[in-house]
Amino acid sequence: MGCDLMDFDSVRLLLEELKEKMYTLKNALKIEEKSNTLSELEKETAKNDFWEDTDNSSKVLAKMKMLKSDVEKYNNIENQYEEAVTYLELAQEENDTNSFKEAKNIANKLQSNLEKLEVSTLLSDDYDKNNAIVTIHPGAGGTESQDWALMLYRMYTRWAQRQEFEIEVLDYQDGEEAGVKSVSFLVKGENAYGYLKGEAGVHRLVRISPFDSNSRRHTSFAALEVLPEISDEIVVDIRQEDIEMDVYRASGAGGQHVNKTSSAVRLKHIPTGIVVTCQTERSQMQNREYAMKMLKAKIYKLEKENHDNMINNIKGETSDNGWGSQIRSYVFCPYTLVKDHRTGYETGNVQAVMDGKIDDFIYEYLKSYVKNDIMK
Repeated sequence: MGCDLMDFDSVRLLLEELKEKMYTLKNALKIEEKSNTLSELEKETAKNDFWEDTDNSSKVLAKMKMLKSDVEKYNNIENQYEEAVTYLELAQEENDTNSFKEAKNIANKLQSNLEKLEVSTLLSDDYDKNNAIVTIHPGAGGTESQDWALMLYRMYTRWAQRQEFEIEVLDYQDGEEAGVKSVSFLVKGENAYGYLKGEAGVHRLVRISPFDSNSRRHTSFAALEVLPEISDEIVVDIRQEDIEMDVYRASGAGGQHVNKTSSAVRLKHIPTGIVVTCQTERSQMQNREYAMKMLKAKIYKLEKENHDNMINNIKGETSDNGWGSQIRSYVFCPYTLVKDHRTGYETGNVQAVMDGKIDDFIYEYLKSYVKNDIMK
């Protein structure tokens, strides 16, 4: 035979294993139920009076889009499986090496896609499907930490590009010598918050400093805040008289309007002391709109944390989110290692991680998050 028999058997066994996982996933995702619901909603859109109620029609279309996405993702998996089996059968019948190679390639892609779809079943919290508002704050240490914050910003934007998510910069403040003093950005795409919520926390860097003439090793910190973009359907009580607004000229990576008009907006919520800023290429009115979204998300999170803390106090639970409780370390020297301190997952390929290949860290966290949630 043109292909190695052991290789052939390994691909066949892999496909059998993937088939079992596939049908387990089909039930977990309720694909048949979603397909039936989608058909019913399509019938509803065909009714003459469907478009008269704009609120209802927009909700129905949004639900259809979500259902269609889930069904199509699974159907694509099934099609890949059928394609791999066809090529494998052809390889066996015709003793064709090229068909075997194609079957092997498709099986490997199928395995990867199936793992990604499996992870999506872990995203079941209320706001997992929402867009994510990410803010990166450098820790103490001036230029070192500000440069590290910029490196993290690049890492997450590259990850987002790999996911085909859209990035929208909300606020960008340049560092004094290098890096950023602060950066906030919106990650737009299905499940963006669900994937990124586990990235919130302190990230630690160990490296030979490019800013130290003596080439000494430095440790830097940066904190990531991740919030879901809250839709208008969620009511958060913010009184206009409790908001203090300042406008100023934008600075940093803004665009053609930077430093020409006072379009940047800073909002302060007086009762909580929460401050948000937004500066993009948009008008002052649009910047205020985005700043309000950020403020709404922060206040909602604060209210939820206060509620959770009250429950935890009753249960006698405590948590520590201080600078000492970093979630992940990135070591560039004397060896290369990126390690998540919550899950224990690690890799020696630091460069790949900094290029945005952080899916395995995200998946391992989500698995442990769901496991811990079940055990509570």
